[in-house]
Amino acid sequence: MTLVLPSAARHRTRAGTPRIALAVLGLAAAAALLPRVVAPRDPYAQDVSARLRPPSTAHPFGTDELGRDLFSRVVLGTQASLGVALLALAFACSLSVLVGLVAGYFGGPLDRALMAAVDVLLALPSLLVSLLVVSGLGTGPVQLALAVGIASVPALTRVTRAEVLRVSGRTFVEAAHGFGLSRPRVLVRHVWPHARGPVTALAALELASIVLSVSALSFLGYGTQPPAPEWGNLIAGGRDHFATAWWLTALPGAVLALVVLALHRVGRVLGASKAGTR
Repeated sequence: MTLVLPSAARHRTRAGTPRIALAVLGLAAAAALLPRVVAPRDPYAQDVSARLRPPSTAHPFGTDELGRDLFSRVVLGTQASLGVALLALAFACSLSVLVGLVAGYFGGPLDRALMAAVDVLLALPSLLVSLLVVSGLGTGPVQLALAVGIASVPALTRVTRAEVLRVSGRTFVEAAHGFGLSRPRVLVRHVWPHARGPVTALAALELASIVLSVSALSFLGYGTQPPAPEWGNLIAGGRDHFATAWWLTALPGAVLALVVLALHRVGRVLGASKAGTR
């Protein structure tokens, strides 16, 4: 039997979901900016006598194999996970906007050459691209951010180029050329401000995928190295104890899933609002 909600209830559900997502992201931001304030205990303090204890009032997420408070480690790991993801997004946006603007506005052989390189990257799975790059650069947060950022460039570049092509044919751009403005000035002052809306919306959606990619590569050992916590390496660290201490993997994984879903929801709302203003 299919449950059909009344229209008013559906409207309240749709309206409330973005607020819940923003609340989740607000908590994640607080954990990333003030981890020592949010975390109830020292995330590095070991107590072997309290090892592998299940979730309780004293330890909301339980303890790990060294008796460390898992909740505090997840809170501190938020800083590494989201910090690397934001760095990767900043790098991806900078490079993709530059390439997309140049390719879309100037066209010709340069456009074809740049888009051929983008298509090669687009044809490969993003995780594979990240793995290839990070394997060459080595492990570490900065290397991980660069690897994930490069894998995110093709989609953002394609959207940037498409929007530049759309805006470049509009009357006010032709008028700017008619007044004798230089092409770089027209591009920066007239084309990009009218093309950046959909790019911004896609970047917000892309952040959810970037957080997942960062955690996946950290799970494989290419990101933040233990004992420093990060969501990916916390999940990886609990694999050997999953049969007897499920919380070591399940609870950091649940936090990761919740933040990714919240980012995706906010990105969709932002994308819808940008589409409505075009």
